[in-house]
Amino acid sequence: MRTSIRPTVAEVDLAVIKRNFDLITGLVAPADVWAVVKADAYGHGAVAVARALAGRCEALAVSLVEEGLELRAAGVRAPILVLGAYYDRCHDQVIEEGLTPVIYDPRDLDLFAAAAAARSKRIDVHVKVDTGMSRLGVAPLLLPELLDRAATLSGGVRIAGLCTHFATADAPTEAETRAALHRFNGCLDLAVRRGLGPLVRHAANSAAAIRFPEARLDAVRPGLALYGTMSSPLVAVPDLEPALRLSTRLMAIRQIPAGAAVSYGARWVAPRASTIGTLPVGYADGYPRHVQAAEVLIRGRRAPIVGAVCMDMLMVDLTEHAQASVGDVVTLIGQDGAEHVGVDDVAGWAGTVNYEILCGISKRVPRIYKD
Repeated sequence: MRTSIRPTVAEVDLAVIKRNFDLITGLVAPADVWAVVKADAYGHGAVAVARALAGRCEALAVSLVEEGLELRAAGVRAPILVLGAYYDRCHDQVIEEGLTPVIYDPRDLDLFAAAAAARSKRIDVHVKVDTGMSRLGVAPLLLPELLDRAATLSGGVRIAGLCTHFATADAPTEAETRAALHRFNGCLDLAVRRGLGPLVRHAANSAAAIRFPEARLDAVRPGLALYGTMSSPLVAVPDLEPALRLSTRLMAIRQIPAGAAVSYGARWVAPRASTIGTLPVGYADGYPRHVQAAEVLIRGRRAPIVGAVCMDMLMVDLTEHAQASVGDVVTLIGQDGAEHVGVDDVAGWAGTVNYEILCGISKRVPRIYKD
């Protein structure tokens, strides 16, 4: 969308993402770092981030085939791993575009083998093991059956990697993740005994990569950390830098008397004569509707959001901001002078996780890139 009319924009600093990548690389070496750019790079723009990391990153990871196809259409040639494991009837496209599928179902082995054989090609696949997430992945007890099935296929498919995903890497206790890693190591031992190899072994997301060095294996898959935050204080990395700033401008200022209500449902009533500012940003842009005690920054000072967040607008109390005027920049996520509102702050006000805030910034908010 055009950026010259409505002033609500998300500024993404690609240099920050590069620095975060380099920081993670130093922390997890010698493991490779595969950048997770699913969900449009957590709202930062998958194509722009992938291009920025070209030459740094050994591979990229997405969730959907469509996300991999978008990157290929944009000229991204790096290896791309498809983590989501839903292929429908797109096995041919996966092969043609050089994507590496993660599978957990023997039927996908058959379909990829047939599609590869029809093209006289061989495709590398990674097998996902369920070690406790109970979401996707072959159960460890069923892994021998899948490997047996793979051994009966022609040379069209090669199992090149084994992976898993941890459910509790950022939980207060470590026992569950260590148990999951133990189960995964048992699966790796089985694969070696079956003569598979060399296998690429990968299991760690951002939290596990920082907290469990033994889980780094051959490669780690950071997502959230690349963009400057972590999922829990237990896995905090102090030197990470937020890469995204969400801002807008004051579009209107009005005076209301004590007792006047603001926004839908009259959920906020002015306790005194008040100055109310209106911002052209709302939940259709990804700013969460159900925030409580949320704040924005205006001229380096905090101002509370009042009333329900609307689809296209929200209101702030400017009674203590006598100098505020229409057109002033308002920071919803980011730094303004000495004050800072982080994505973790917004997530806390909304009662959700920082992932949801970043991924929820909608397509109608233009991304402006700098490097």
